[in-house]
Amino acid sequence: MHFSDSSSETSRPFSTWQSITDWAQEHYRDRIFNKDERIPTRPELIYLVGKGAIRLVGTPAKTTEVSTELSDELIAEAFLGFVGAGQPFETVEQAAFVIQAYAHVDRTQVIWLYWRDLENWPHFRQEVERAFRYQHQRKLLWLTALGQRKTIDRLASFLMLLIEEYGKAEPQGYCLPYTLTHAQIGSAIGSTRVTVTRLMGKLRRQGLIFPGDDNSICIPKTKLDRGL
Repeated sequence: MHFSDSSSETSRPFSTWQSITDWAQEHYRDRIFNKDERIPTRPELIYLVGKGAIRLVGTPAKTTEVSTELSDELIAEAFLGFVGAGQPFETVEQAAFVIQAYAHVDRTQVIWLYWRDLENWPHFRQEVERAFRYQHQRKLLWLTALGQRKTIDRLASFLMLLIEEYGKAEPQGYCLPYTLTHAQIGSAIGSTRVTVTRLMGKLRRQGLIFPGDDNSICIPKTKLDRGL
């Protein structure tokens, strides 16, 4: 089950989420961010996305040794995924990489808490723990997809996982509600913007993806059911 599903009024009473939001505002633990604004994070805190979406990226802590081997495009930022409304996220300290969070859309609301704060809402704490377990399982699928040898296979699997996770139902298929540049996609699959642009065209010609009304990335329902 997706965490966003479990955040519905059926499984998470509105009063619980409202109580957390009120508490966060009373303790100055919430903030609204504009598109592409960086979210200041600390490893010991838990973050909840009240509305909007967060984009997680990783940057090498030291690029001097790899800069001669990889182009600047590949080492600048690595797209790590989205965190949608109703989902939690946290960052960890890593010597080789720095993980950063950015608001992906305007008016993104973020709440931050310590684990001990969740003792006020024990059922919600269990929900957060389930969400982190689910996210871990998705990361394993992500790593499997990115381990494929051919770039086009990595791209197709990457798009399928993203749309499977976040896709919105449309008449012809499922579409990613968040925009992604070809450079961001390339950083996620270990390729370049030019290569992604070429391969996206190939996937469109094969009928594996199609553009949505707002030029979003979409996958036909039959293709998603079959795993592309």
